[in-house]
Amino acid sequence: MEFLKSMGYFILAGLFEIGGGYLIWLWLREGKGSSYAIVGAIMLTLYGVIPTLQPANFGRVYAAYGGVFIVLSILWGWGIDKVMPDKFDIIGGVISLLGVLVIMYWPR
Repeated sequence: MEFLKSMGYFILAGLFEIGGGYLIWLWLREGKGSSYAIVGAIMLTLYGVIPTLQPANFGRVYAAYGGVFIVLSILWGWGIDKVMPDKFDIIGGVISLLGVLVIMYWPR
C-alpha cells in the first residue's frame, strides 16, 4: 500500500509540474490570457508541496521523481501534443522507471 501511495504522490506531483509549466508555456508562447499564468503558478507551487508527502529524504525523492517526470513528459507529449513516442523514448522511459524503483523502493 505504501508503494501505491508513494507512486500516486509522484504522479500527482508530475501532473501539477507538467500541467503548470504547460499553462505558463501557453501564456508566454501562445498569448493565452493571464489566467493561464495564474493557474499555472498555483499548480507549480502545489508541485513543490506534494513531494513533501513522500516518506524518503529530499535528495532521494527528487532523484527518483526525475525518472517519473521523464515518463510523464513522454506521455504528456503523446496525449496533449500528439507526438507519438518512438522506441527510444519507450526504452529511455523504462530505464528511468527502473531507476525510480532502485532509488526509492529497493530494500536497504
